[in-house]
Amino acid sequence: MTDIQTEKLQKVLARAGFGSRREMETAISAGRVKVNGQVATLGDRIGLRDRVLLDDRPVNLRGVEEVPRRVIMYNKPEGELCTRKDPEGRRTVFERLPRLKGERWIAIGRLDINTSGLLLFTTDGELANRLMHPSHQIEREYAVRVMGDVQREHVVNMVEGVMLEDGPARFTDVQEFGGEGINTWFHVVIMEGRNREVRRLWESQGLTVSRLKRVRYGNIFLDKRAKAGEWSEMTQEEIDELSNMAGLEPRKVPELTPDEKNRWSRDKHKRRPVTAMKKPKRPRRDES
Repeated sequence: MTDIQTEKLQKVLARAGFGSRREMETAISAGRVKVNGQVATLGDRIGLRDRVLLDDRPVNLRGVEEVPRRVIMYNKPEGELCTRKDPEGRRTVFERLPRLKGERWIAIGRLDINTSGLLLFTTDGELANRLMHPSHQIEREYAVRVMGDVQREHVVNMVEGVMLEDGPARFTDVQEFGGEGINTWFHVVIMEGRNREVRRLWESQGLTVSRLKRVRYGNIFLDKRAKAGEWSEMTQEEIDELSNMAGLEPRKVPELTPDEKNRWSRDKHKRRPVTAMKKPKRPRRDES
């Protein structure tokens, strides 16, 4: 393998499939990464010829073109955590996913324990980072059930923007989807994924979100392929759309090996008892 121009350490680790750039930055800050025998620090740059250890285990460094780009859609039920392991033993989303050999699933964004719906996972750390980065302005759409008397002024405030404790926030679109009282449903669109941002925007107006479900990420809609607690492999066309949104060249999805096909089939058909959230009816809407 020939060396290339040096890159930030966390970027190379994320591309190798060990987690998102943010997760790798945390690992570096915690002293878990060594480069050529020395403990790494944030800001270090490396090339493919450098020797890297993560938790004292060798890391197989790869160039951009060597990273397989697989993506799956997962329909997260309430009660699951978006973390690999939980000290309290609660169920995590990663327990549901198909197993990979020599790869790791990287979550494209997160949902809190009480939020259900669409999660995307990929083996390509660069794709994940770009789709999450605020500069790419990727839309996230949520179905929201709100408790309280929602007035027009509340909606106007949230669209024009309000100041939260971590900075200004706003919805780019709010549409009512029926119901009344404690069962009033809305669909909202937001351009970033800060912690509990959708809930906090409604709370800023004195309103409470009682149910929250993500139904769209960019051009990818949650559909019937994946019921609550199940995953579905994305098509080449869908992955190409995600790549284009992220400003990356499309790449052919690698064929599963016979062993991977068998394992994925077994994983997909495991019985997974979950309680699915009732989805509000969605009227047709012209696409711009």
